[in-house]
Amino acid sequence: MQLIYYNMENNKYDIIIVGGGIVGLATAYKINTRFPSKRILVLEKENEVAAHQTGHNSGVIHSGIYYKPGSYKAKNCVDGRRELVLFAKEHKIAHDICGKIIVATEQSELAHMNKVFNNGIANDVEGLEIIDANKIKEIEPYCEGISGIWVPCTGIIDYADVSRKYTELIRAKFTGSKVLTGHEVTAFEKHADSTTVVTPKGNFSGKYIITCAGLQSDRIAKKEGTRSDAAIVGFRGDYYDLSEKGMKKVRNLIYPVPNPQFPFLGVHFTRMIHGGTECGPNAVFVFKREGYGKTDFSLKDTVDAFTFGGTWKFFKKHWRFGLDEYKGAFSKKLFLKRLHKLIPSLEMDDLVPGRAGVRAMALAPEGEMIDDFKIEKNGNAIHVLNAPSPAATASLAIGTAIEQMATEYFNLN
Repeated sequence: MQLIYYNMENNKYDIIIVGGGIVGLATAYKINTRFPSKRILVLEKENEVAAHQTGHNSGVIHSGIYYKPGSYKAKNCVDGRRELVLFAKEHKIAHDICGKIIVATEQSELAHMNKVFNNGIANDVEGLEIIDANKIKEIEPYCEGISGIWVPCTGIIDYADVSRKYTELIRAKFTGSKVLTGHEVTAFEKHADSTTVVTPKGNFSGKYIITCAGLQSDRIAKKEGTRSDAAIVGFRGDYYDLSEKGMKKVRNLIYPVPNPQFPFLGVHFTRMIHGGTECGPNAVFVFKREGYGKTDFSLKDTVDAFTFGGTWKFFKKHWRFGLDEYKGAFSKKLFLKRLHKLIPSLEMDDLVPGRAGVRAMALAPEGEMIDDFKIEKNGNAIHVLNAPSPAATASLAIGTAIEQMATEYFNLN
């Protein structure tokens, strides 16, 4: 390992942010925009930013239709989406506001579909429209449904591109601020008026600490000295890509009506901004938090998950769903059967194996999924303990919220 030695006088920062995913970078960008003279350091353990959840998600610019009215998710998604689109236009980041349809295929889904629609109206999502089977066919000719919701403000983007732009702006616009990759935070040493952040490549002193560590958020918070009752459990999402033959069957984005009994949206079709169309994801418990292969295993991650009581309570509640997801993960035939719900004409050779992502699910001790953003304050630190989807869409709005929180809590001026 190459050691990098930093001048002790130059490694002092006003704020150190742990985590170079989209939320950590947006937070640094927003704080520095308000306080251009503040020295802010972002530390990312991987060799590039956006290496985990940010770079492995579906790249959807979410509308805000699904989220409980009044929740942080709802407000930040709608505000953040609008700001993100303006940001992408200003900085010439490839994106497409192509719209999506949410499709009901059975009468039993209509009540929840209407609830989703009403959520969207309450959340001020613009342009929503209930559509019939004929309109579904007009938008997506191969899709079969009895009713649906047209969501014209949904789009697609590459969130790794967005994260790299945040990084570029931080480095270019704010003298004294840095984004350092390949710097894993291993410990925090607390002092009267600062914290030393320890990495194998050198130590850094910060007056204030903000952690946005995604899949490692609970562990980083614990190392810093904050104990939360929530714990992170990872769920892998596997994707298939549509083959050249299959791609003609999907124009843009097709989603099912989500099953309210389960905490995920269900498999869907997503056209990607750089080409191709993905199908998925499923949701499979992982034995390694940052493991993207179906058989990846970490003893530490597995022990941590199974020694947390909330994991077992969650499994007890959703074991049938979990078992079904595991079957689908190892069977292309079962995966195709799920996709047939929306596009019955899909065939085996329309699908080719794609990539995978892992999402961080924060669980409460009772086994309930913490459905909203969770941010805690302790001492001279703020910890983003839960920032699930739509955090990428909402990153600029979340960055603003954390900037406002930090301004008040840290008494920045």
